Amino acid sequence: MDEIIFKGKSKKGKEIVIRYPEKADLQELLNFINELSQEKTFILYQGEVINEEYEIKYLDSILKQIEEKTRVHLLVFCNNKLIGGAELSKDRLARKHVGIFHMAVLKDFRSEGIGKILMSQVLEEGLKVISGLKIISISVFADNPIARKLYESFGFVECGKLPKGVKHGNEFIDEILLYKGV
Repeated sequence: MDEIIFKGKSKKGKEIVIRYPEKADLQELLNFINELSQEKTFILYQGEVINEEYEIKYLDSILKQIEEKTRVHLLVFCNNKLIGGAELSKDRLARKHVGIFHMAVLKDFRSEGIGKILMSQVLEEGLKVISGLKIISISVFADNPIARKLYESFGFVECGKLPKGVKHGNEFIDEILLYKGV
């Protein structure tokens, strides 16, 4: 699926392209997750190194779910470098009405409005493609007020907190749960 979902510029004028992943993106995906992991940013990976075998299985799983219309996964490229990604995936069984949202943008590309554009595109695409969603859920590290503000600007509201639910660096941080009806 090489259809471009969005083509435009960041707030700082960087040309970006948002599209679905392809098999040929394997190396870019591997570079991206490992760079994020080494940043020890606000994601579950906190310094781990992901190997190619793991990433192949992950990419195959993503592509299968996209084909089944149970997931929308979009990638952001700047100068052919993968700089961000977001997904909305349908939960399963008794939670199949719940969409789970995740997003990450590399450090050098944050505060440029790319996350906002990406989130908007994934939510719009997800509601067109994934049937039966009633709720979208997101979790955010309590020490990430920028992401929380972004999510709230899209209408997400806090519905709970898991005290010390994530480890960020050497500290246990609360995980804030947010949701939005659709």
